[in-house]
Amino acid sequence: MGAWLDNLIPLKAPAIDPAHQFAGWQPAPPVHAGLGCHLLADQRIPVEDGVTLSADVYTPRVPGRYPAIVQFAAYSRELHTAGIPTGSNEIGAPPVFTNHGYGQVVVMRRGMGRSGGEGRVFLNDQDVDDHAACIAWAAAQPWCDGRVVLFGTSYYGMTQPLVAVRRPPALKAFFCNEICTDYFRHLTQFGGVPGLSFFNLWMGANFTQAMFRLRVPPVVRALLSHITNSGLKHIWQPQLMKRADGLFRTFMRQTPVRAVREWYVNWLVDGKTRAASSIPPGPSGRLGEIDIPFVVAQNLGYFNLHQFGCYDLFENAGTAADRKWMILAPAHYELPVYAWQLEAIAFFDHVLHGAENGYREQPPVRYWLDGAGRYEGSADFPVPGSRPLRLYPASSAPAAGTLQTTAPVPAETSWVAVPPGAVLIGGFDEVANQTLTFDLPVDRPLHLAGPVSLSLRLSCNEIDTQVVARLSRVAVDGSTHLLSLGTIAAARRTRDPGRSTACEIAIDTQTPLPLTPGLPVDLAFSLTPAPTLLQPGERLRLDLASRLDLLRSNVSKGYVQFDIPAPPYFSRNSLHMGPDTCLEVHEVTP
Repeated sequence: MGAWLDNLIPLKAPAIDPAHQFAGWQPAPPVHAGLGCHLLADQRIPVEDGVTLSADVYTPRVPGRYPAIVQFAAYSRELHTAGIPTGSNEIGAPPVFTNHGYGQVVVMRRGMGRSGGEGRVFLNDQDVDDHAACIAWAAAQPWCDGRVVLFGTSYYGMTQPLVAVRRPPALKAFFCNEICTDYFRHLTQFGGVPGLSFFNLWMGANFTQAMFRLRVPPVVRALLSHITNSGLKHIWQPQLMKRADGLFRTFMRQTPVRAVREWYVNWLVDGKTRAASSIPPGPSGRLGEIDIPFVVAQNLGYFNLHQFGCYDLFENAGTAADRKWMILAPAHYELPVYAWQLEAIAFFDHVLHGAENGYREQPPVRYWLDGAGRYEGSADFPVPGSRPLRLYPASSAPAAGTLQTTAPVPAETSWVAVPPGAVLIGGFDEVANQTLTFDLPVDRPLHLAGPVSLSLRLSCNEIDTQVVARLSRVAVDGSTHLLSLGTIAAARRTRDPGRSTACEIAIDTQTPLPLTPGLPVDLAFSLTPAPTLLQPGERLRLDLASRLDLLRSNVSKGYVQFDIPAPPYFSRNSLHMGPDTCLEVHEVTP
């Protein structure tokens, strides 16, 4: 009776735009199509210590044995398939996978929702053990052909390399989107300060008592999917996106369960070092143990979350060079997340079924080229043959100046740092600028693709300050297109060469080096990579400030940037222009 009721109303998948699903190509038809979708709700997966985890299993309606897609995360799955924009749908739409011959197993970790046991801190070793057990369980199911792959976004993506380093026998490939590989520096200490706004949003949206207790019958989820994924979606979704910042603020005001709040306090207050932080280290440093094919995709619009893990995985995984792919996609934000399912199906068809659908011919790297509106292919990233291009800020006005290719005569300019939330008198900005802007006028086509880094000679009249840098393309009509972002706490500036990659200057934030007021120091930090094509008449713009909220954009523009609780003091930051202060980008030459 239960299985019949669970499948009474078929799930409705959203209308999927292939332009957002395929990174600049069109594969041959999939191996399977039109197989339907059947739900096996709340299946119990035995793991260690007598605990069972709850999984919703979606299989093709046509009987047979199919590969399994296992998805393991911390969230309640009760609203995943309903199409309700909670922001926590990171699994895609099950009918898309089952129609094309893949079973989908969506697992909730220990202690969440219908799963048994007590959950420890996110991404811990016990979860990885459980994930490996779920992979083995899926491979042994009568509807499965014994082969397992992984797919998912964010948390569902981050768990993939974490378990892939274990080399479970049934695991044959994975497709991850928007990941972190070093959880301490990519999550809890991004740029030397805690990710306050992100933690508030993430924990408030997903880990309240109401979310742990939430129970939505499958038939209700299916009914809701017909409403949320109807033809009216093109009307309500743009309106929702315009209000996404307000929706985020609502989630931030919620109260997570006590255990999650305890982890939150550790990450913000006590866990200033790797040893003191409760967050697990992540797979960075062990990525060479991965040997199976994979695709890693990255949304270039996530500025201070999910960014550098993509490049770490692609550079350091042990997988053969011709069996790993990286996709750098245009800035795009959707609630909920349905990206990359069709691309993943083409990849899995090629790897598992040997389909000659065109995937073999795809270059190892495909990146979206802002300003050109197309994908470019490359054998690697940074693009082989690209050359570093150093651009030096030179001041021509109190708050503005130019970027030039030769070092200027040494000079100083400055901006004022104001702590977030400070109430200022009227007219403050007329006498104390909080930003600096430098423009590079472009007189020839300029193709940039690769790492972006900033070296600054800086002094301050306080013992610490924050630096936020933004790179933009200014079109001929004056419109500004965000490209890249980076941040660093000046007192946490020590480089960590052992953890750095070709695209990231890793910073060791554990031991602060307080500034001596008035004494210059050298800062070097990475901005997110930002492929772009600038045309004559356009400008490349560098903005500097001390607060992220002064440089970020609204989520509705496709870019997601979470504010950080910095700077710590009112201060004046002096930029010492000359040979030691430069922006470094990479130019791709024909």
